[in-house]
Amino acid sequence: MIFLYETLFVPIRDFFEAGGDVLFGILFVTILMWTLIIERVWFYYFVLPGRVRQARTEWEARPDTFSWFARQVRQQMVSEIGVECRHYLQIIKALMAILPLLGLLGTVTGMISVFDVMAFAGTGNARLMAAGVSKATIPTMSGLVAALSGLYFVAWLEQKSTREVQKIEDELAHN
Repeated sequence: MIFLYETLFVPIRDFFEAGGDVLFGILFVTILMWTLIIERVWFYYFVLPGRVRQARTEWEARPDTFSWFARQVRQQMVSEIGVECRHYLQIIKALMAILPLLGLLGTVTGMISVFDVMAFAGTGNARLMAAGVSKATIPTMSGLVAALSGLYFVAWLEQKSTREVQKIEDELAHN
């Protein structure tokens, strides 16, 4: 247990100490973003197929599938599935945009620490200035890496939602 603590938790604690308090905000936003991404993947693979089967069953049970009214009902079904498919995508994109800004906030607070050290101890104390520089660079890197980690998945989720909506629209149109 002590080995696990020393090899895993001590470096993480040191990283958060070196990067400053802004890293906790970056961590929170990253966890929230990835929770929503995982929820969307779960939806596409486990919830959406049942929802599509339900819509298809409802459509096939209709006696009229060719009138203007039937086309409007079909469009409503497709639209509802489209809304469900795009749920949370804008929030995930917003969280991705927030992460680099939080990194920039960490940069600013770290530079303020550097300037405080310079005002108090002068420019000759490099060791004290190094702590502020790390507080300035670590959050920037962390915010950018966290945002980039979700970039591929957001593009994939958008393409997946477009494909799924098109697929259900095609399926209901040919029945």
